Amino acid sequence: MPLFTFEALDKSGKSVTGEIEANTRDDAIKKIRSQGQFPRKVLAKAEAGDKDKAGASGKGAKIIKRRAAGRVGFKRLTMFTRQFATLIDAGLPIVKSLNILAEQQPKGNMKHCLESLSEDVSSGKSLSEAMKDHPKVFDNFVVNMVKAGEIGGVLDIIFHRLAEFREKSARLKNKVFAALAYPVLVCFFASLILILIIIFIIPSFKDMFKKNNQKLPYFTEIVLGAADFFMSWQVLYLIGGLGILFAIYAGINSFPQGKYFFDNIKNRIPVFGLIRRKSGIAIFCRTLGTLIASGVSILESLTIIKLATRNAVIVEDIGKVYDSIREGESIADPLRTSKVFDRIVADMVAVGEETGELDKMLLKIAENYEDETDTLVSSLMSMLEPIMIIGMAVSIGSIVIALFLPIIEMMDLASKG
Repeated sequence: MPLFTFEALDKSGKSVTGEIEANTRDDAIKKIRSQGQFPRKVLAKAEAGDKDKAGASGKGAKIIKRRAAGRVGFKRLTMFTRQFATLIDAGLPIVKSLNILAEQQPKGNMKHCLESLSEDVSSGKSLSEAMKDHPKVFDNFVVNMVKAGEIGGVLDIIFHRLAEFREKSARLKNKVFAALAYPVLVCFFASLILILIIIFIIPSFKDMFKKNNQKLPYFTEIVLGAADFFMSWQVLYLIGGLGILFAIYAGINSFPQGKYFFDNIKNRIPVFGLIRRKSGIAIFCRTLGTLIASGVSILESLTIIKLATRNAVIVEDIGKVYDSIREGESIADPLRTSKVFDRIVADMVAVGEETGELDKMLLKIAENYEDETDTLVSSLMSMLEPIMIIGMAVSIGSIVIALFLPIIEMMDLASKG
């Protein structure tokens, strides 16, 4: 009977190593679990020996190593997570599930990644260890959740949670992006229309006014002066000034203190800042709740979230929570002094800690804040549309009035004469 070497965690969390006889690697894992231990690495004895020999052979050994897969699209990765969860839930072995999904993929990073995972798992690596070799595809959040699922023997549940997490995160991000992208898009087209009017229409009217040697209304002179400025080389000063301001912003934002300063300002912007804060709270609570529910320790979960969070103000709050837990205090206390997290979040977290259902409470908070973010985004969209239309109408209407005022005056003089 084949012999397997293993590394596992016992009930107290200590690392143990040993050897076990079994027909297959899956049988070996089952035997280890039946002893009350949680396997982290299981290798066939021959494979382990070959690896040692390869390591000792030095320069003469030829090591074949697959390159790490490149980036994979969010949608494609979410689809893989959901499909893999379904196959594992149906009782298919990990390697077979990976091979089935790899065959369905077109040539590219995802196919290469799945083939590499299949080879690594077949050679004795755990799935989480194999995923760790592809950091551009699987981040620390995914790797640690899969690792927790392997230790607890609930890999199917973990992948279902991952799929649900990614789908809900994608919906929230898309809604926030739509709210922020819409005004930018409208402003872009409004600016394009104004530029076309300045370049092609205003010069024609200006030539006509010069031929008539007519005294122009003050409002018309302002519009023509603005058009001359944008058509002259002096506009380069404006562009250069904006470029310098952006460079200063980017430079200051590259430092932690500078990023914190600007993120704090962004969080205070009316409506937009509120959406930013509420979506940040929702993502934090859903991520932390999902990790804790999957068996990842709170401190490790906070470290993962801290590395993945871009809002510097929230990062600072996570650091305070981490320090509080490490000192044996609660999560809720530092949240009560936060500039981002509402008081009700801290109170609900405190209730979750007292009842021993912190993960469930965090997921409830996430759902509430996702709903609030949806409502805010919908309100913003319904408010921005008429404001943008009115703004465009006022801008273009002002130019039209400025250009036609001299013509109206000229017609009045002609009718009187």
